[in-house]
Amino acid sequence: MTPADAPDAPGALDGAFDTATLRPLVPAVIGVLVRRGADFATAEDAVQEALVEAWRTFGAGSAEPPRDLKGWLVTVAWRRFLDVVRSETARQRREVAVDLEPERGPAETADETLRIFFLCAHPALTPASAVALTLRAVAGLTTRQVAEAYLVPEATMAQRISRAKRTVSGEAFDRPGDLATVRRVLYLVFNEGYSGDVDLAAEAIRLTRQLAALAGPDGQDPETDGLLALMLLHHARRPARRRDDGTLVPLADQDRSRWDTGLIEEGVTVLQAALAQQRRGEYQLQAAIAALHADAPSAAETDWVQVVQWYDELLALTGSPVVRLNRAVAVGEADGARAGLAALAEVDPALPRHRAASAYLHEKDGDLVTAARLYAEAAGLATNLAERTHLTREAARLNRAAR
Repeated sequence: MTPADAPDAPGALDGAFDTATLRPLVPAVIGVLVRRGADFATAEDAVQEALVEAWRTFGAGSAEPPRDLKGWLVTVAWRRFLDVVRSETARQRREVAVDLEPERGPAETADETLRIFFLCAHPALTPASAVALTLRAVAGLTTRQVAEAYLVPEATMAQRISRAKRTVSGEAFDRPGDLATVRRVLYLVFNEGYSGDVDLAAEAIRLTRQLAALAGPDGQDPETDGLLALMLLHHARRPARRRDDGTLVPLADQDRSRWDTGLIEEGVTVLQAALAQQRRGEYQLQAAIAALHADAPSAAETDWVQVVQWYDELLALTGSPVVRLNRAVAVGEADGARAGLAALAEVDPALPRHRAASAYLHEKDGDLVTAARLYAEAAGLATNLAERTHLTREAARLNRAAR
């Protein structure tokens, strides 16, 4: 339970104290409790209760929040934890020992936050469970909010999160984590987009900023910076991605005046700094492609030759079938539809969106009948309603044009 669960709690206050003030503190506070000896599952529950108490105490404006809000949360959460284990003599001794422990500095706080990132992205968890646990323990979202984002019942999400917490509770807190796994989890969070009262894309950007900041001012984590740049560049196009009726607008048809130029500028700046370190990774290369799209005044004016070059480098790095498919479409733009179809012939036809890509290239080549058939087949395979609607409309449009 978090502040959003408190009775009659608004989404934000006119003052400085709101859920946005509390959420960034969650992983660090959990980290303190786990370092003191609490198991992860109990620590996370205790911190959630402390967040509710903070909202009840300061959220209505009846009391001034303490200057050291993190310290206040640690104290309350630790007391909640001790209430659970009060009968254990060893826990009572640990309470005395911890009360004498000095405060930790900013660097150690950052280290605790990073460890919570690692713990929530544990390789023993499924991607879905890792994302859910990250949203709960790092982002500070309620179980209800996470469930709404995934469009599943709250009870189902509660079970998923409980299982995930049990999985990581026995893990040592001093083992190094896998930063690549953390990035992957944040990327999955971003791709969930938004639903209900939580914007997961914006939340993923906030968490990735936090992760990038943990690398320090020397910027020794170019791939996390690349992930941040990729998110910013994609998020900048969001206002133009859908029509008023909710249907999708393809990149080529988007009103580019609606793109967020501030996010684009920031994304390009972050990307350039990352690429300058000459340690290219998957997210940096994806961001470079997104930057070329963002820089073009129109789809026709996109530097497709350079896009293909970036895809070549990305394919050499990852060997991803999805990258190979996207590269084929880019080849079709750079060298013509026939060249694109030849490149697409090297891609597994069972791959999602293969038929949609083939339909696009056949239309570009002038074969409207084949393109319409492929769009209809692609619509039948689509798992997303908005995508299915878009592909069905494309098939209908070409059927009318082919008459």
